Amino acid sequence: MMEKRWVIREKADDNLVAKLAGEVGVSRALANLMVQRNIKTPGEAKAFFEPDLSYLHDPFLMKDMNSAVERVSTAIKRNERILVYGDYDVDGITAVAMMYSFLREQYSNVDFYIPDRYKEGYGVSFQGIDFAYQNNCRLLITLDCGIKAVEKVKYARTKGLDVIVCDHHYPGDVIPKASAVLDPKQGSCNYPYKELSGCGVGFKLIQAFSRVHGIPFSKISGYLDLVAVSIASDIVPLTGENRVLAYFGLKQLNESPRTGLREIIREAEITRALTIEDVVFKLGPRINAAGRMETGSKAVELLISNDTRVATEISKEINNFNIERRNVDRTITTEAMRMISEDLRSVNAKTTVLFNPSWKKGVIGIVASRLIETYYRPTVILTESNGFATGSARSVQGYDLYQAIEACSDLLESFGGHMFAAGLTLRKENIKPFTERFEQYVNSTITEDQLVPRVFIDSELSFAEISEDFFNSLNKFQPFGPENMSPVFITRNILDTGTGRMVGSSGEHLRLELYQDSALSKVFPAIAFSQANHFEHIRKGLPFDIAYSVEMNEFRGNRNLQLNIKDIKVAGEEY
Repeated sequence: MMEKRWVIREKADDNLVAKLAGEVGVSRALANLMVQRNIKTPGEAKAFFEPDLSYLHDPFLMKDMNSAVERVSTAIKRNERILVYGDYDVDGITAVAMMYSFLREQYSNVDFYIPDRYKEGYGVSFQGIDFAYQNNCRLLITLDCGIKAVEKVKYARTKGLDVIVCDHHYPGDVIPKASAVLDPKQGSCNYPYKELSGCGVGFKLIQAFSRVHGIPFSKISGYLDLVAVSIASDIVPLTGENRVLAYFGLKQLNESPRTGLREIIREAEITRALTIEDVVFKLGPRINAAGRMETGSKAVELLISNDTRVATEISKEINNFNIERRNVDRTITTEAMRMISEDLRSVNAKTTVLFNPSWKKGVIGIVASRLIETYYRPTVILTESNGFATGSARSVQGYDLYQAIEACSDLLESFGGHMFAAGLTLRKENIKPFTERFEQYVNSTITEDQLVPRVFIDSELSFAEISEDFFNSLNKFQPFGPENMSPVFITRNILDTGTGRMVGSSGEHLRLELYQDSALSKVFPAIAFSQANHFEHIRKGLPFDIAYSVEMNEFRGNRNLQLNIKDIKVAGEEY
């Protein structure tokens, strides 16, 4: 188990906390959490805890929105064929399912296209444009991709195709010459919220089109389940507009999800209210698995289907893809770990760069993330595709991976992404020089602190303060996600009742019964994943400190509070 550094957030100002606790009628522990999250007045508390669809921004504040709506309206008026084009990840797939379904409600001359991960790779492809041309399409709407497709958009125009780009990634130096480019991250866009998902940007286009054509919002709010799945799976901040969209999207996922999503939920065997975490770990991977193992089009077919029989069939198939994907990524991770342990260079390196031409392209991003759990450093995993080395990169907390890859751009054929995750393609002869340059750049720019995983702790809590009411109040902070994470607490001098045991296939986890001081009146069950290295200390009846979140465990109709332990420190260990 890798040593982690505990970062305890600064306690909020006592006077402010006391004032807010009194005005809103919550405990000081909860008021402290609110102030830490920049909720300082009753009005801000109301906006945060009671999201309202009226808080959504005017879609016409987004640059090029008028042009986009006009071009879609013209296509429908002229009965031009529209091709909805999106990437093969969850964000792209949900965005395509949403836009295709919405346009089909207006008229029938619409098709969709998901590029093949293995033959075409990420983003807009020449093959996809040729498909549009051969199928007599006149308008191409790209979702979750296109902001860097300068040459592809130019090529589309030579084929008589107009393009509307809906993207949320950072643009390059040149913006594609499309009919409209919707991307709040482009420098000249004044849209107030910059962190929408790709599906979120698509939803703003639907919102704008509906306003112009008199379609009531109630007719399009049914797409928010797809938007929520994209927000959760793409790990965008759960703040501002994303919080509102995710809140109502989750509500719909729980109350009346579309047929395809309902079948995925059934296949994932989730019987309680869904959370963002469920979407990230249970729904998202199943939707993703289609594009990783076969074709993302299968997942779109599932999400646009209204036929329960068809949806059941496809969701079973997708579930099998997910099982296969898990087996493949486990095998590749084991091989990658062996490569690292056998490479003397990697012992003191600040990066991991591995290449194996036989690895499956669809799972290498997952493998990169898994390796970071053991070797906490920027990681690039490459395989062979179409004669090139292509791969995925993942970063560590606080380190800008995108800049590091950009510093090697002369060795790359293409790259894209953001601070924590990126994709790249290079010639095989450039793997060695890239590995050296990437290591050199990261070595000179990363701090020692960034190479130690951190547990961010909101505040100290005593077991006496934990109750079901306290948990219910915590739950109001939902949906949790980046920039609004599930609160983590620290409690010191904890003891196990003596019933603690190692669990898991190889005894790597701990199941404990914990109490504080000598107050056996409050004993909480706890689970500590991958922390069996502390078992000897705990078994001896010695005290320890824990960083944890509070959750509700539901099993066979029984509900009880449980502590999910993020890390354990014993006496003498540094925070």
